[in-house]
Amino acid sequence: MDYSKIVSPLLKWYKRNARSLPWRDDPTPYRVWISEIMLQQTRVEAVKPYFERFLREIPDVRALAEIPEGRLLKLWEGLGYYSRARSLKKAAGVLLEQYGGRLPASAEELKKLPGIGEYTAGAIASIAYGLPEPAVDGNVLRVAARLAASHRDVSAPGVKRELRESLRAVYPAGNAGAFTQSLMELGATVCLPNGAPLCGACPLAGLCEARRKGEEAALPVKAPKAERRKEDRTVFLILCGGAVAVRRRPETGLLAGLWEFPGVGGALSPERAENVLRGWGLSVGTMEPLPKAKHVFSHIEWRMTGYFVRVPKTAAGFAWAEIPALFRDYAVPSAFRAHLKFLRDHGSP
Repeated sequence: MDYSKIVSPLLKWYKRNARSLPWRDDPTPYRVWISEIMLQQTRVEAVKPYFERFLREIPDVRALAEIPEGRLLKLWEGLGYYSRARSLKKAAGVLLEQYGGRLPASAEELKKLPGIGEYTAGAIASIAYGLPEPAVDGNVLRVAARLAASHRDVSAPGVKRELRESLRAVYPAGNAGAFTQSLMELGATVCLPNGAPLCGACPLAGLCEARRKGEEAALPVKAPKAERRKEDRTVFLILCGGAVAVRRRPETGLLAGLWEFPGVGGALSPERAENVLRGWGLSVGTMEPLPKAKHVFSHIEWRMTGYFVRVPKTAAGFAWAEIPALFRDYAVPSAFRAHLKFLRDHGSP
């Protein structure tokens, strides 16, 4: 594929059709960095309010390095993949110590920072600094596979590496940021996934081999994902007066260091659930079942049975958070969104 042919029509299309996004309207290195980390595994519309709230409270590298981790995770609550937030804070510390609090204007230097890989380094370098550094993500790989009618597996490292080099060779001087974003935008809004590209709106339709061959719905080719493991859990909303029992998850592994409602593995019957509560040193006042809930992680699906329990006395082994403080101060992952909603609706003493 001769990628030099796509540059001019893509830039013209992008100038007319680019969405107005808060990080695009003022693409400073810090804002581009934060937005690109937030956008990993997360939809643009979901990120917008998080980005604006984050920037209000953490406007620069120093503020990010100094913010308490608990507050950082609370600001991140609901975005998921919390290791991203921790990596941001670690990277901010490195930037203060080694780079004078500024993100380096070099993709190679950017990749030395925690949480920044090839894609994010390319995005920051091109969008914020105007350097000819491609940012190749799933959107860009899909566009390229369809343009070339390529049946190679886009998840193969070699495919991504070759595409970066091919694109780097055609980056337009003075328009690196716009070119990077035009590829992203085309994949996000026109060359859509799951067999549904909007070819009639595509500025590259006349150059697209997949469209010419009628193969656009079959591309790109991806290796099948491993089947997601299903895991039954029982979750307890335990109230004593106006306080609810929570505990912090281990510092490593899934949802590391976040707050959760107490739970155990398995889908427990009411009788077995009461035995667990007694084992925790709790005397059950009332107990009623909660609606079933489910949460899908990248590699695990939690199927959650739940119980709403009122107890006359607290017990050791938990933190007992007043309900307003829980919603204000504790970072509880979205895996427990249904339980948080139930607590908000039914948790008054």
